[in-house]
This record gives sequence, structure tokens and C-alpha cells, in this order.
Amino acid sequence: MIKQEIIDNFLPQDQFEFIKKILESNNFPWYFQDCVAYEGLQNEDFYFTHKIFDKIINSDFIKTIEPIIDILKPKALIRIKANFYPNLNKIVNNKIHIDYNFEHQGAIYYINTNNGFTVLEDGTKIKSIENRLFLFDASKPHYSTHCTDKKARININFNYF
Repeated sequence: MIKQEIIDNFLPQDQFEFIKKILESNNFPWYFQDCVAYEGLQNEDFYFTHKIFDKIINSDFIKTIEPIIDILKPKALIRIKANFYPNLNKIVNNKIHIDYNFEHQGAIYYINTNNGFTVLEDGTKIKSIENRLFLFDASKPHYSTHCTDKKARININFNYF
């Protein structure tokens, strides 16, 4: 059974601050994606990602997030990617999607507090609050948004068994 839960203050503050400092650094490599989910929404559906794991380790940043992986205790990782949704001066609802079309656990780790959110198919909104972990069934429809009160909305998305 897929677990759904919100865990605030997920990591000890020093571990959280270390991860946040790296992701908000001007040296962290972000890569442009011309759509968030499947086909885009014209000019508003773009963001930046950093693929950490996708069948293989793609980034040394995986060492930095080991404390999260150690707590999640996955049997197998599918994908881990960091997401950077820039402020578009309005809340943009990205396209509803599933991460993979088979049952698996999803986790979103929120790096900064902002007015963006994650929305489930039933309309439930999960606020972006720093150091929050949201566990959910990522094979069920959901979508993300951008924010308007910070320069960007930043999180890390985990898909695993």
C-alpha cells in the first residue's frame, strides 16, 4: 500500500540548511526543461531540473541527500530529481500528470517556503513549506504550480519502491 503523509521538520535543521544552501547556490547546475509534464502550456510551462538518479546515479549531489534516502529506506530507486520553478508573476498550474504508470511511492521534499503547492486529483493542496516531506502515490494524477512570493519554488522529487 502506498503511504500518504506530510512530515514537517523532516530533517534536523543543520542537514536541511546544508541541502538548501547548495540548491540555492549560484553554482548549482540547473537544466532548462521546456515543459513540466508531457506537452507544455505554451510559454508558461517550463522549469529547471537537476536529474540526480534515473536508473543510474547522474549527479554527485546524491551524496548530499543521503540523509533523506536513509530515512525513506527505498527497496529500489526509480528517479530522483531536483525541481526549480521560477516565479512567473502569477500562480501557474502545470499539467496534471502521473510520474509513472505503475504503483510506486512518491516523495516531495520542499526546500523553500512559498505560495506554490502540489495538488492531488481530489483537489487537496499541499503547501510548499521548507523542510517538509510529502509522501504520496505518484502513480495517481497530481500537478505542481509555480509561486509568486519568492524568486523560485524549489523541491526534490523521489520515485521509488
